Amino acid sequence: MRTSLKATLAATVAACVLVGTGAIALAPAIGQDRPESILPPGFGDPTPTPAPRPAPPAGTQPPRPGSPSQPTPSQPLPSQTGAAPAQPGAMIQPLPATTAANAVPVAPGATPAPVDPALLARYEMPESARRSLATVGPVTPRDGGLETDAFGEADGQYVETLMRRLTAPLPSRWMSILLRRALVSRVDTPTRTNGADFAAERAWLLLRMGESTAARAVTQSVDTDNYTPKLYQVAMNAALASGDPAGLCPLVAGAMRYAPARGWTMAQAMCAGLSGNPAQATPLIATAKRRNVASGVDLLLAQKVVGAGAQGRQAVTIEWDGVDQLTAWRFGLAMATGVAVPDDLYASAGPQVRYWQALSPSVPLGVRLAPAESAAGQGVLSSAALVDLYAAASTDDDTQSTATATANDLQTAYADRSPDARLNALRQLWGGADARPSYSRLVLTARAAARMNPALAKVEADHLVASMLSAGLDRTAARWLGTVPAGGDAWAMIMLSDPDAYRRLSYSDLASYSGGEGDSALKQRMLFAGLAGLGRLDQGDIERAAQSLGVRVGAENAWTRALDRAARDGQAGTVVVLAAIGMQAANWKDIPPEALYRIVGALRGVGLDGEARMIAAEAIARA
Repeated sequence: MRTSLKATLAATVAACVLVGTGAIALAPAIGQDRPESILPPGFGDPTPTPAPRPAPPAGTQPPRPGSPSQPTPSQPLPSQTGAAPAQPGAMIQPLPATTAANAVPVAPGATPAPVDPALLARYEMPESARRSLATVGPVTPRDGGLETDAFGEADGQYVETLMRRLTAPLPSRWMSILLRRALVSRVDTPTRTNGADFAAERAWLLLRMGESTAARAVTQSVDTDNYTPKLYQVAMNAALASGDPAGLCPLVAGAMRYAPARGWTMAQAMCAGLSGNPAQATPLIATAKRRNVASGVDLLLAQKVVGAGAQGRQAVTIEWDGVDQLTAWRFGLAMATGVAVPDDLYASAGPQVRYWQALSPSVPLGVRLAPAESAAGQGVLSSAALVDLYAAASTDDDTQSTATATANDLQTAYADRSPDARLNALRQLWGGADARPSYSRLVLTARAAARMNPALAKVEADHLVASMLSAGLDRTAARWLGTVPAGGDAWAMIMLSDPDAYRRLSYSDLASYSGGEGDSALKQRMLFAGLAGLGRLDQGDIERAAQSLGVRVGAENAWTRALDRAARDGQAGTVVVLAAIGMQAANWKDIPPEALYRIVGALRGVGLDGEARMIAAEAIARA
């Protein structure tokens, strides 16, 4: 398994490197807050012609589709063509797309002549408020994002290809958190691409990771008149994954002109209904039905959205009998209208759809708890958010007794005055005194574990330290160093995660590690790989341990060379994407220690020491 994984990584990155150097042609891409109209002074009076808009920086402003200089439009996403996605179930499919040649837009009768959305946007938003495509993203460095030059001089098409080929979700919570941070950061657009398409690739990967809210934020960080066909496609998926069909309304006019598809045709009718104009929505729905734009449950869900608008005055019953596939269209409209999706339909989609469900506020609290735990284990939800969800569920009359009991145990673990009572509650939450807890339960109990006295909980030290580190409480965990026995799991995780470690370990220290619970041989190799990558072993001890444990830290392939080059160039964003490429596996047992060594070292080389330490410690907790 590990050999095939390394071969796959090498082949994938080798192909990407060829793309980045121009050796082969890049394949076509697979694949608001509600804006308020800001009317100019003297609206209704003749308005003088606006001053010409300054030309944007080269390579940052894409020409509008259909112009002589417009490149070939991007290939529609698999979710809109019916083509198989990169990973089975990695992305569920909305309505089939049509091409510009055979699209069947449904236009209301007696409407005014259409206005170019790009021209209208110039009147609605002053030049000073418009956003450049040279730098795109919702999270600035001040708010926790990467630096704006995170991708440096990297080839944009090369980075896009890496993102598109990355299989998500990843097995590592901390790698997923770091990748999300890189994708939502406000960064400079790399060369040989434009900001809108680069934002589309970032949002598309976030959706495959289960990060529906983050994906929507990325698509909304681009002004609507700068959208490209690719970004229109991804924006529809992001709005549906967020359960927000109203988010499509600002995009409908432009999408029908530049990226027509059946989903956008139906969005016309839904937006008319949501704007309180059922007289316009009803004939649009009737025409769509007559022309077979949509049918069955897809049409009924759209009708239900229309009925949810002001003066909708229609009730639609949704029956899932005969529906065997959950699509983004069905998920998004069901979430928006409060329609429960059967559990067996979730099985037809990838695990990221459960993470979308966990983020949806329309899902009842009791129903959200199970997917929320899975989302927390993946890094989509934080430990604090999961605790808050259980706290809210404990006061909800519709919550099942099992969830209520868990909430009560959680309250005891956090707030009881007796240390013994808190420890017993933690054991109960972990499944019993002798059980190995799921990682999501360790995330749930992280801050309760931090309140335990090291001298009174030595038996559960391994689980307590793992729980604290799942939420990044590294200094709190380091206080246990003098209490936990040397050579155990807790000791190993502290050695990897301690931010204030002042000395390097020796070969004898490393050899004292027994491997603890789980695959002890693999964990011994993971500890060595983590310590070596973090620079916490002498070079002589690295060579000696690599030989005795059989970890080929010096092996090179296309992936290791690309990772080393990005680290040398200080491209933190490229390093994060390549590190995620190296972690494409079903679980931690399938990640080679050699890959962990390279990943930790590269992250440390670009200043991401904290994430490097957390990833290394997570390997011990989950291997």
